[in-house]
Amino acid sequence: MVELALPLVLFLLVFGISSFSSSFYFPSLAKILHRFDDLWLGSRFASDVLPSLGRLLLGYGIACLAGITIGVLLGIVRPVRRAAEPVLEFFRAIPPPALIPLLIMLAGFGDSMKVAVIVTGSIWPVLLNTVEGVKGYDSVLDETCRTYHIEGASRLWHFVIPGASPQIIVGMRVGLSIAIILMVISEMFAATNGLGAAIIIFQRSFEIPEMWSGVLMLGLIGFTFSILFRLFERRALGWYYGMRNLERRI
Repeated sequence: MVELALPLVLFLLVFGISSFSSSFYFPSLAKILHRFDDLWLGSRFASDVLPSLGRLLLGYGIACLAGITIGVLLGIVRPVRRAAEPVLEFFRAIPPPALIPLLIMLAGFGDSMKVAVIVTGSIWPVLLNTVEGVKGYDSVLDETCRTYHIEGASRLWHFVIPGASPQIIVGMRVGLSIAIILMVISEMFAATNGLGAAIIIFQRSFEIPEMWSGVLMLGLIGFTFSILFRLFERRALGWYYGMRNLERRI
């Protein structure tokens, strides 16, 4: 309940202050909510929100899978990591929106381009945090595995990945935020549906309350994914938080 107190206070504050607004570009929150109900809880939920969520989940899922797989490989095999570091640093420095024209030429204007934009941006936090997590593997556990001849897939699955999982989860959390941003940007460039395309269409036709209602919808989606990710994190790292609580008591 404490977490909801500040958002509720801010909502009531903005609602009250905006009720006196006479600006065309900053309409009252009541008017925005009225358009929100008409638009996003109606037909546009299926025509715009669901396609955006589908692209987001697909792109983010590919980024996590590829980032963890490549990150584990680079973290374990030092020569491969040293050889790949210059290339990774080069591509990481390129802003994903700058690749949109190239991706349009390669993949066209369809969903493939939008998913590719999400992947190219959100993969880096996952990959780099996975590398750092695997590199920082506990040396005591490493010696224990060698002593008991725990090698290969068993060592990787039961010791390396769990040991790196707190840092992997951090990368996934950052990657999710980037994925939502890139989902919107990719749809603003070239799309006939999706939240980003809808917001741009409203802006260009000067439907300002509708535009703000789309921004509000994006905020609610981000907030919902944040809560769901926190639940996933608590479940996936239950052992880690339990160990930390035990250390604090000691």
